[in-house]
Amino acid sequence: MSLISRFRALLSLLGPGVLMATAAVGGSHLVASTQAGAKFGWQLAILILVVNILKYPFFRAGVSYTISTQNTLQQGYLSMGKRYLGSALCLNMLASVVNAAALLLFAASLLSYFVPFDIAITLSSSLVLGLILVILLAGHFEGLDNIAKGIMGVLVVATIAVFVVALVGYTPVTPKETPPSPWTLATLGFLVVTMGWMPAPIEISSITSLWLKRQCKDKAVTPRSALFDFNLGYGVTVLLAMLFLGLGALVLYSSGTPLATSGIGFSHQLISMYSATIGEWAHGLIALVAFLCIFGSALTVYDGYARVVAEGISLLLPKKAGEAANSEKGPQNALVTVVLLTMAAISFAIVLFFKSALLAMIGFAMTLAFVTTPVFAWLNHRLVARSQLHKDAAPSKWVTAISYLGLIYLFGFLLVFVWWKWLA
Repeated sequence: MSLISRFRALLSLLGPGVLMATAAVGGSHLVASTQAGAKFGWQLAILILVVNILKYPFFRAGVSYTISTQNTLQQGYLSMGKRYLGSALCLNMLASVVNAAALLLFAASLLSYFVPFDIAITLSSSLVLGLILVILLAGHFEGLDNIAKGIMGVLVVATIAVFVVALVGYTPVTPKETPPSPWTLATLGFLVVTMGWMPAPIEISSITSLWLKRQCKDKAVTPRSALFDFNLGYGVTVLLAMLFLGLGALVLYSSGTPLATSGIGFSHQLISMYSATIGEWAHGLIALVAFLCIFGSALTVYDGYARVVAEGISLLLPKKAGEAANSEKGPQNALVTVVLLTMAAISFAIVLFFKSALLAMIGFAMTLAFVTTPVFAWLNHRLVARSQLHKDAAPSKWVTAISYLGLIYLFGFLLVFVWWKWLA
């Protein structure tokens, strides 16, 4: 087999892991990591790295469980009892509209780059949401995995190139004042925001589980290939998180430029960071890559959450009603369509409320994700611990140890946040 043939065979195995990375590389990377670097330099690098490591077992659970049992995570929750699935469904319904709204607002803000005149954020949001619904309702999401691979490939190469250029051309600047420390109670809220979507909300594992089950119907997927796909996607998200932190530290932190809070203002600032580093000639290209990145995240989030919520509802319905609700009618079933349209309406209403404050909207979504993360982490940990998994997919002793450490960390930090926010 030639090298090209092997490369094509490798690409054909990629799917849910790359889609997970596409969904993850949005607000958490372009916003949270960049903000962390711009505000505190490199000081939060260890926190971002540790958070990604401690959350790894809970994202991995979606792949390990599904490839071993051919059931989704939500079917696993149901096997533990209806109250477990019911709790997950309620949290997913809340997270779906909030997270979708945050990505919709960000994508709409980036769209303003391609319009030669001032455009209201409500109009640009309508255009982006309309395009998302057309793609998903027409059933063309099946080809998104190829688009996702292209977007991720271009984004990784572009970000590495910009980071190297920024690092080579960096001139250390002695600050006039002592740099602020992120390790204070006053910055706890910012740390929570940074960790909420890093690398993504843990309920994304349920979406990855659904995508993997669908992939298994179309091609032969082994536990090793499924974990390779997941680990590659997860590794890319960690790499990009560190690179965006570095860009914020190298380009924005030393400049002392305050971060814009409006959607259009921040998105323009973000793209200017790239173009100022590698040259104005790349301005339009960078804007296009950034828009495709966030649009890809929004597209995968709308599709994934709609399917997860629809599956949760159908599993909780009486058996006959659930089977009818979940019956396939072409590429979309009726329940998924209803959930998708409901998500679209509510998320658009949220955008109308937050339309002038992108960072506030994303901050709210990340805080919500941080609060719900321990619940999904515990559900995934408990499900994996009680399930008979394939030997190639079962977690190692190290992964299990990290899982316990992750639970202690997530619940412990949540208690500190609750005390700081409402009791202190």
